[in-house]
Amino acid sequence: MAGTGGTGNAGRGALEWLVSAAPDPGACRWEWERSPSGAALLPAGRLWDVLVLPGELGTATLEVLCRRADHRPGPVVAAFGGAQVGYFVPAGTADRWIGTGVRGVSTGAWVAVPHPGRVSGGMRWLVAPDGSGRLTDPVVLELAMHEAAARLMCGG
Repeated sequence: MAGTGGTGNAGRGALEWLVSAAPDPGACRWEWERSPSGAALLPAGRLWDVLVLPGELGTATLEVLCRRADHRPGPVVAAFGGAQVGYFVPAGTADRWIGTGVRGVSTGAWVAVPHPGRVSGGMRWLVAPDGSGRLTDPVVLELAMHEAAARLMCGG
């Protein structure tokens, strides 16, 4: 799994990409700098949606995705001790998602997002944004989820 980014060019690019989703970029930066949680609220549905998976399935799905040579996942965030894993997917995906056990976050909802270059209380990047705008392909994500679920059911 990828690290938490950094303070170099990729970290700055990730920061700028995330801030571009905010209606008030200055307020977003302020939240990251001064919030006790180290997270800022960003609106879903503008640049991306988030599909939230239960922790064990979300982590197993990421392991499947990371083994694929043909697809690198987009940003993935873990929250609340790993109880939930959120995949950043193209805007509009959550409205069309019909899988059970997955919560879609889209237009009209806000997502707590940790600073891309720091560890924050209760949240961390499993795959940090790189500033390119790359997102996880929902079709590839769904296939990886099925494979991960089958492995979890079979104990492997």
